[in-house]
Amino acid sequence: MANKINGMVEKRGSGLWLTHVFMVFGVLIIFFPIWLAFVASTVTQPEIVKPPMPLWPGDQLWENYSKALVSGINVPVSTMLVNSFVMAISIAVGKIIISLLSAFAIVYFRFPGRNFFFWMIFLTLMLPVEVRIVPTYEVVASFGMLNSYSGLIFPLIASATATFLFRQFFLTIPDELAEASRVDGASPMRFFWDIVLPMSRTNIAALFVILFIYGWNQYLWPLLITTEPEMNTIVMGIKQMFPSGDDVADWPVIMATSILAMIPPVIVVVGMQRLFIRGLVDSEK
Repeated sequence: MANKINGMVEKRGSGLWLTHVFMVFGVLIIFFPIWLAFVASTVTQPEIVKPPMPLWPGDQLWENYSKALVSGINVPVSTMLVNSFVMAISIAVGKIIISLLSAFAIVYFRFPGRNFFFWMIFLTLMLPVEVRIVPTYEVVASFGMLNSYSGLIFPLIASATATFLFRQFFLTIPDELAEASRVDGASPMRFFWDIVLPMSRTNIAALFVILFIYGWNQYLWPLLITTEPEMNTIVMGIKQMFPSGDDVADWPVIMATSILAMIPPVIVVVGMQRLFIRGLVDSEK
């Protein structure tokens, strides 16, 4: 019996070791292009275009990143980072607030056609921005919101996915909590603020991470409604840095911009990692 147990432990140990080897190998494969981009952002232009490309950082890190942040190529990268951050944080917060309130109304208020309205919201999942982009652009232009933060944010601020997920979570909350709150004389919004919202904390964190990255990576909509370079987002800026015709690309600045564009989403994911994982895998959600 003891020999059998020892054999199982040894077998499990070898399998665990092999799993870690594959995990490390996978991380290295994913990380290697990012490392090359970082190295390219710390060397000079001739060192990049002349093979072989160096694999270790050079001595131009401060110069390249300073040039990207202060002057860039068309617009300073610092300006584009601010535009992307304002757009991403506003979209994420706006989607969560609207989805929380709409899901709360659908679950806890009794009004005619509430299921019809919910399924109408759910059906909008079949209509992404690309499908409704022309009428959306016409509405934004008619309200004079081109080249503005409001034009970047408001057309993307509603989320059927978040509404559906919050609705499903609210349905798991025991009805006794709502009844006890009603007996204590609490208003519906007091019940929402004191009970429902704290219980939704991990769900909110998980959705915030996803929605922030969604807003940060937007390209088509900002490209369509912004014509002034000062309103460019960082994703647009990276694309516009690539040369056209016989122009020569400033690869160290482009790579520095790419690395800078990764930093805010990474900070959000790492900073909210624990709540993000709990929001996705908690058995009660």
